[in-house]
Parts: sequence; C-alpha cells; structure tokens
Amino acid sequence: MVRMYTALERPDLWARKIDSRLVWPEYNMHGNVSDQYWHLLDEELPDFQFVLYDEETDEVLAEGHTGPFGWDGVDAHLPDGFDPALELIFEQRRTDTPVTALCALAAEIPRGNRGRGLAVEILRAMRTIAERHGLTHLVAPVRPAWKDRYPITPIERYVRWRRPDGLLFDPWMRVHERLGARVAAPLPRSLRITAPIADWESWTGMVFPESGEYVFPEGLAPVRIDREADLGTYWEPNVWMVHPPLR
Repeated sequence: MVRMYTALERPDLWARKIDSRLVWPEYNMHGNVSDQYWHLLDEELPDFQFVLYDEETDEVLAEGHTGPFGWDGVDAHLPDGFDPALELIFEQRRTDTPVTALCALAAEIPRGNRGRGLAVEILRAMRTIAERHGLTHLVAPVRPAWKDRYPITPIERYVRWRRPDGLLFDPWMRVHERLGARVAAPLPRSLRITAPIADWESWTGMVFPESGEYVFPEGLAPVRIDREADLGTYWEPNVWMVHPPLR
C-alpha cells in the first residue's frame, strides 16, 4: 500500500528522499530564487513536504513540495510566477501572515517510477495537506511536460492546445485537468536561471559560439547567451492551474 507521510511525521523517510537528478534536467536545479529557498522548505515547512511510501516494498516512490500563501481566489491576484510564489510563501511564513491557498511547488517522480499513477496520488496528497491545514484552494505553477518539444512556441498559445477529445494537449496539465483543475494564467517568466556560459555549456552539452538565443535539450524556452557579459539567461515558462475549492 502506498501512503503519504510528511517530513514532520516521518523524518526517517524524508531522509531517504528522491535524488533530484533522477527527476529534473541539470539546468533546472539552478534557479536564482529556488537556490535561495529550496533547501529551507523542509526546515521551515516540514508539514508541507511529503513522500509517497510503499509499505510493502519499503520504497520511497516520490515526493512532493508545497507551501501556503494568502490568495483571495481572484486569478489576477496570483503571483506572477514560480519565483515570486516561492518568495511569498517564505515571506508570509516568517511574518505569520494568514494563508488560504496551498501552492504545489514540485512533484518529484523518478523517471523509472513514471506511468504508475503516482502523479495523481501526489496531487491527491497535496489536497489532503491543504485540507489538514484548513486551506481553501490548491493552485500550481505547472511546468508543462511537453513544452520542451515546442520551445519556441509562446506559452500563451501552448496552454490553449487541446486534443481531438477536448482535453488539454499537455499530459501533466491534463492530469491536473482530470482532477478538476482549470488553466488560470500562462506565466512566460516564471522561473529565472542565470549562470556563466561555461555552466550552460556543461548543463546542455552544447557550445554557444556567439551571442543570441539558443534552443537546448529539455529547455522549455530558448536560453539567451551574452558572450560579452559571459552570461546565459533563461526564463522558464509555467502556467497557473487552479483546482476546485476545497470547501
């Protein structure tokens, strides 16, 4: 049986948490804002981080990261992206600001465990956590799973694509949709990553001979290379998806 345990409930299981390198491309683990806060999630918000644990096999199958913030239910009042959402979570936590919404920050499922229905289980676990804390909303700045196949397509268009059966085109967005979530707003500048060109070349396995924009493996949008400044700048696009009210 697969059960959900928070880092607060089972620190022993949390200590066995998923290796992020089995989940994300290397570049995606170097966000400017997430580098400041990500390691503090389980320290300051252990009751909002969790694992999915298979009791029969004694295996940690996946983990989820969330955090609460105040939101009045108006789409236009959501943060402008993943980065400002993460900053808001910590700002409000540290100032004891009343919170109403749970923000789904990441669902980490190793590639070898995908296709087992764990994505749905993670979202259900997030809903459970929100209910435990008396929150009224579950929202997610979703990283579309297939956006890397269409890196030059604006996120504003991509999030409107649908299959012939009427469901959303993107499979991760579709998981949310099947649980009742709706597309609230595209986020063209959601998560920022800036780093020296040598880092970008190491992460992507590419060489960037001149300044300009480059499509790169597993990138959801191009990276802008500035040779003179020795800087690569990437804005990852996401999309806010809003789940049905919890009460």
